[in-house]
Amino acid sequence: MHNSFQFPADLPYSQACENNKAPILSVIKPAFAHCKRVLEVGSGTGQHAVYFASQLPQLVWQCSDQPAYLADLQRRLKHQAADNLPAALPLDIRQSDWSEPAADGVFTANTLHIMSWQVVQQFFQRLDSLAASQAELCIYGPFNYQGQFTSESNHHFHHSLQQRDPGMGIRDQEAILELAAAIGFQLQADHSMPANNRLLHFRR
Repeated sequence: MHNSFQFPADLPYSQACENNKAPILSVIKPAFAHCKRVLEVGSGTGQHAVYFASQLPQLVWQCSDQPAYLADLQRRLKHQAADNLPAALPLDIRQSDWSEPAADGVFTANTLHIMSWQVVQQFFQRLDSLAASQAELCIYGPFNYQGQFTSESNHHFHHSLQQRDPGMGIRDQEAILELAAAIGFQLQADHSMPANNRLLHFRR
């Protein structure tokens, strides 16, 4: 079924999203089984959103991204219209202008390593109010463990990120757990994913 999506050719497209959406779904489907509304922070191209919304019809998948990226994201969501896939919302985690109800599920993919560490910290500070008092949190991407890269490819990726912006880089899993714990989220599972990525599932 996931091969049936036909996207407009002029929209941004990520082959990595197409490659990893099914493995990610296999983890978030049970994690979000009892959620009614999942907020995706940094929806990017929207490829994950349209797929996950189609496979998780029991919940509303709420996309969000920085205002500069919304136009193309909205076009994709409109093209793949679904009752449980509302229009994307503007969300810059460095700002505090957010009046939406707290979500009982939060998902973000491949975002923490393109944020500066200060913005990663702001992400968790904002998450305290973006997520409900009882909520699931799933974070997908590459992580280091005890300061060590898990693969040579991740090592190269980290350095390519830092060449783009010295503030970017693969984060230490232990530091992310500490930020999550500070707002009441405890690690439930740390899943190994394809291409040397992980999916961290938290709950509070």
